[in-house]
Amino acid sequence: MVGDFHVHTTYSDGELGIRQVVDLYGKAGIRAVAITDHVCEEATLLGKAANYLGKTLTRNNFDAYLSDIEAEADRARILYDMTLIPGVEITKNSLFNHRSAHVVILGIHKWIEPDLCILKICAKAKEQGALTIAAHPVFTRNLEKQTYHLWDRKEELKKVIDLWEVASGKLLFPEVQSEKLPKIANSDLHRSTHLTSWKTKVFADNKQESILDALKKQKIDFVYYQEQLAFLQTRTSSLMT
Repeated sequence: MVGDFHVHTTYSDGELGIRQVVDLYGKAGIRAVAITDHVCEEATLLGKAANYLGKTLTRNNFDAYLSDIEAEADRARILYDMTLIPGVEITKNSLFNHRSAHVVILGIHKWIEPDLCILKICAKAKEQGALTIAAHPVFTRNLEKQTYHLWDRKEELKKVIDLWEVASGKLLFPEVQSEKLPKIANSDLHRSTHLTSWKTKVFADNKQESILDALKKQKIDFVYYQEQLAFLQTRTSSLMT
């Protein structure tokens, strides 16, 4: 099945609600989707600003967020044979790109403190049986804040981070392609037009545990999805050469 494992909603800085996301992907025939809204740091100035603007999940609405995903997961399964996975994007933003880091966590079911260090965040995720992803860890080729901290520490962090985004949206990252790291391709969707993007094909049944296991074991392929339902398939092996 084709999946997208980095998707934002109105719970943080996305333009679509969870139900709208389910319908968008369901009608497109995409059968595995992770909702991964931002969880910004609580103690930093930028984190406090995100909280003030309503662009982040908080400990106060986290349970409601999980409940909404669970409710929509039932509808997604019935209407679209879709597996909806609860996730977050731990968001450590700094004025300096080399201090900024975003970690997507798939399969989360308990709050994780975003102000913890990366190693402790990954350990907390592992305690829940969740997967960790280094989100857009290199230059994204877009005029936006960059998040280089994880890539700068990749030799240390590859022991605790399960997957590294080789694509975010329409762009492949040659730096990640050239490394022998476990990879994943996602849209980082914030609006419906972001549906056109690289995505990951997973060779697994439609249960969350099977999907996460296949991602970790790299039983995957990569596809470029266009809204007209045309797919350009590129094999994992070719991306790594």
